[in-house]
Amino acid sequence: MHHMRALPGRWIGRQRLRLALGLCLLGLLLAGPALAATPLAGAWRDVRSGDTPAKVLADYRDGGLQRFDPGLLFRLPRGPQGTWVVLAPGAPWVQEQRVLSIYPPPLGTVTLYDQNGPRVSLAVDDFGRGPHGHGRLAFVLGHQRPASAPLLLKFEPTERIAAPVSFRLQDWTDYLGTDAHWLVFASASLAVMLAMALMAICFALILRDLTFAWYAGYLVCYAVIQGIQTGFVYHPMGMDWLAGLSITVGSAAVALSVAFASLFMTRFCELQRFAPLLRVPVLSLAVGMVAVVLMRCSQISSLEGIGQLLVNPLLTLGAALLLLASVIAAVRGSRHAWFFLAGWTPLLVLTAMTSAQVNGALPALPWLNDAGLAAGAFEAVILSFGLADRALLIRRDRDQVRVLADRDSLTQLLNRRAWNEAAILAMSDLSPRPQALLFLDLDHFKKLNDKRGHAAGDEALVAVAEALGQELRPNDLLGRYGGEEFVALIDGAGAEEALLVATRMCRRVHRLEIPVDGAELTLTISIGVAVRRPTDSIDSLVARADQAMYDAKMGGRNRACLQRRPEEPNVPRRMAR
Repeated sequence: MHHMRALPGRWIGRQRLRLALGLCLLGLLLAGPALAATPLAGAWRDVRSGDTPAKVLADYRDGGLQRFDPGLLFRLPRGPQGTWVVLAPGAPWVQEQRVLSIYPPPLGTVTLYDQNGPRVSLAVDDFGRGPHGHGRLAFVLGHQRPASAPLLLKFEPTERIAAPVSFRLQDWTDYLGTDAHWLVFASASLAVMLAMALMAICFALILRDLTFAWYAGYLVCYAVIQGIQTGFVYHPMGMDWLAGLSITVGSAAVALSVAFASLFMTRFCELQRFAPLLRVPVLSLAVGMVAVVLMRCSQISSLEGIGQLLVNPLLTLGAALLLLASVIAAVRGSRHAWFFLAGWTPLLVLTAMTSAQVNGALPALPWLNDAGLAAGAFEAVILSFGLADRALLIRRDRDQVRVLADRDSLTQLLNRRAWNEAAILAMSDLSPRPQALLFLDLDHFKKLNDKRGHAAGDEALVAVAEALGQELRPNDLLGRYGGEEFVALIDGAGAEEALLVATRMCRRVHRLEIPVDGAELTLTISIGVAVRRPTDSIDSLVARADQAMYDAKMGGRNRACLQRRPEEPNVPRRMAR
């Protein structure tokens, strides 16, 4: 039990370390190494019938292509046959091995041409031979290619949404540095998310709380989304089975992430208590997103079309609904709703900025695509703090319930059930130390209740329980057996030692001078003592001590008696005066 209580506390310490890691990852993203790149000029036009590489390059030299800045994010219009892009390297021209990278990686195929025709084609889900960029498409340009020669690219037609891209031309060494930096950053961010998900699953099993399971599901789905969008699942992870399935898997992950987030925040932010009117709409959102997933995976064209139409409206509605519900819950006193807002709001803002960027806004912020990784890791750590706090509260509440279940509500001693369990555990120790059991019964307690009332009787029980506890060691077990009866298991005590303790108890209770029916009669206690035998169970030991207590009653009360052997006369062994 002590170990389980300490577990969430140690977890919080580890979470602080992971929070620092998440913040460092965000800093690495925003302040990554500024490696040199060759300046580029760019132009584009739609692919036309009869086009050849030579004709497109001639049109470029004649000014027939539309100019754009390759260093900024630009959404290339996609014609029915694709789009041509010409990139002209600026001075100085150094004849060396270079790499042309396209970031973020487009979802379709891109082909690099020269004067004689296509040279190499790349796609984010391509698993062919040759070097592959991490988080970008990378074309390796050999030494034989003139440094000043324009680069001709063709973006093949695709049904996927054309996201804005930027271009960068670096020498081989600088490119390797950029590639390694991104790989470390992305690996660490995804590792934080998956580690937090695994931790949540463990706590869901330990605490039997579905809140942690919904959180783990949300994190896993978000990690899948980021892995597909950045190409991490293709390179370096090499999940070739995803080739051709990225749209379906990505859409399902997006819908399921919203469903899991809705279920998670309903319990985590305690909507039933703090925002009851929004609980049903939030749960309905979760059900709706699951329905969208089923439609998208049904392989029935009509249902797939409906599912595709519903995704974006439900995402927009869901984001607003979750934000509204968490704000209301936080304002009304939900402690964990503040954790949810702190972790989820930056991700929501970043998602809105990325959506605006897809439509042509914020072209100078290419890092927004990768910022989702850092935001996901940051959110995972922040919400894990909230879950750690929830785990501590659950543990505290369960400990309080256990205490209430184990303790007598009046005297705060162990009740009969809890005392029996503790005594059985203590008697299971096979050490040769002796053990003695004391069975205690208050004298004239019924008369006290009849004469002075039950309130006075309760006060007397509390005072006696406190007095008895002062005569015992911390490792001795004292409990209320029922009514005016108490029991105590004394470890390491033989007959003489147990009788001495019992005698002191009698004297202490007598010195309380609790009147029973006036000044003439005060409350006292009779105690039976039984020393444990090798064959004793807890029931037989209690029975023998109980019999000894009756001997004390028959001997005149206010005394302690040792349980007699069968051949001995029925007389008290020790009296307290």
